[in-house]
Amino acid sequence: MINISPPLVLDMNFKVMTVRIRNLFLMGILLDFTSDIWMLPVPSRVFMDSLNMRHVLRWTPLKDSCNTTVLYSVQYQGDFERSNNGPWLNPPECQQIPHTHCDLTFDLASNSDYIIQVRAQCRSQLSAWTGLQFNRKDTTLLPPEMKVTMTGDVLQVSINKPLTTTARVMVWRKEDELKPDVRLMSDEQEVLHVQGLQEEVEYCVKAQVVLHTGKSSEFTAPRCVFITGPCAPPWKKPITVAVTVIAMLVLLAGLCWFIVHCRPHSCAAIFIKKQLQLPSSLVWMNPIQVHVITPSEDTVTVSMLGTGSRTGSETSGLQGRSYV
Repeated sequence: MINISPPLVLDMNFKVMTVRIRNLFLMGILLDFTSDIWMLPVPSRVFMDSLNMRHVLRWTPLKDSCNTTVLYSVQYQGDFERSNNGPWLNPPECQQIPHTHCDLTFDLASNSDYIIQVRAQCRSQLSAWTGLQFNRKDTTLLPPEMKVTMTGDVLQVSINKPLTTTARVMVWRKEDELKPDVRLMSDEQEVLHVQGLQEEVEYCVKAQVVLHTGKSSEFTAPRCVFITGPCAPPWKKPITVAVTVIAMLVLLAGLCWFIVHCRPHSCAAIFIKKQLQLPSSLVWMNPIQVHVITPSEDTVTVSMLGTGSRTGSETSGLQGRSYV
């Protein structure tokens, strides 16, 4: 058994206390040094608002007083940059901005884990960086906007999808929902044409958006359409029926008004045509009179329309001639 003298124990305790005091002193110096560099507090409540593949980084503005507008800057790194000791990426639209949000939808272009940071600046004073880790596959998907129209016996389904998502469309007869026909729409496809549907049958449609990772949104509310077919009679269309009814009512109202307000003599003037008469210039006022003369007569009388008669010497030159 080794016996340690009391002076030796005291000396060891003194050395331990000396080391602890020195460490505390160095820590105080370091804290004082960092407080001189980071004089602003970091932005608080930093979170990613990601909805339908639209990614917006948000944070709470600083409450400390600043003689000028507080500006914020954002930077990020993906798995590729971190694995290759690459630099931090600075989105140009999010450098020294006065508002407290930054849209990174087109910057986060892969399904990798990103480290995203933000800091505040008041003149020459800067805060430390603070941030979070985010993967765009964690976005929240909502049911898409869907529009269903009918052209003959073809259904046209239009869906407004988020970026890099596909759509799953289900079509079924209204009375047979347990046997739907499932169709898929690619990223670029906007309209789906569903053909070969049975006429005189009501079909229903619903849709959801799906990520490549398998994550999906809820389905939209069903939309049902009655298939009339390409050769369906026009009267089956509601607009045609409405126009036809209105036209018949107007025609019936006009006929009733005509029967009530039309008097016999005025109606006769409408339906009985007047007898046509020739113009006065085409009517002979006096008939032409032609006398047959013989060589023994001395005078000739010729009567024409509006000309009177000629006698005596005026017609002596006509002797020896006969007129029929």
